[in-house]
Amino acid sequence: MVKRFHQKKHEIVNLDLHGVQHSEVFILVEDFILKNQSLLPLKLITGNSDKMKSIVLEVIKKHNFNYSEGDYYNRGYILVLN
Repeated sequence: MVKRFHQKKHEIVNLDLHGVQHSEVFILVEDFILKNQSLLPLKLITGNSDKMKSIVLEVIKKHNFNYSEGDYYNRGYILVLN
């Protein structure tokens, strides 16, 4: 009988930014991404705020990470890919 090895799929680590003031987002997101970059992808829940999304994208671009913005049904998050 052949044993099959199942690779455990790790849970995506996320940061929910609902209720966080815009002035605190840059530092919070930067710390979160840099501390958890070994666990990519990371999910940043932004809600539908364009200002929140722009601040998050500013951090992601500053550190040259690739990203994906939401999906067809839910536009309120950004995935940090690599």
